[in-house]
Amino acid sequence: MDKSQFKHFILETVRFHEVDILGVCNNAVYFNYFEDARIKYVQDLKKNFALKELLEGDSFFIMVHNECDYIEPAFLDDELKVYTRINFVKNSSFGFEHIVEKTSTGKIIAKGGGVVVHINKVNRQSLPLPDEFYVAVRDFEKNVIIQKS
Repeated sequence: MDKSQFKHFILETVRFHEVDILGVCNNAVYFNYFEDARIKYVQDLKKNFALKELLEGDSFFIMVHNECDYIEPAFLDDELKVYTRINFVKNSSFGFEHIVEKTSTGKIIAKGGGVVVHINKVNRQSLPLPDEFYVAVRDFEKNVIIQKS
């Protein structure tokens, strides 16, 4: 994954409760970082593009797939940049890509991604994404694949 393809990032600092006895960040913690990044991404997208129908009323997202490749460990007190982008959008789902950079070295230490589905939180059925979401993502991301039918 090319870092220049990512416009959005958050900062995370590896905390004491996230490491093992050797001071290495536990592998499961990266999924928490990805979740933090996804939430902030959608909040910023919603705010910057005035998305009204997203995450309002019965609209909700659930994670259906998550993955991570670990390249190099992070340690206690390391500052990390978690870059996030949406790489595809379908009718009721979309995919995220993430890369994690150790700020002290500029090295990419992990990469991952996931798929979320837009659902109605009352009946738990998939819900088509609003048209305004497609427009916002297309305006924000330069290489997103739109597969709306």
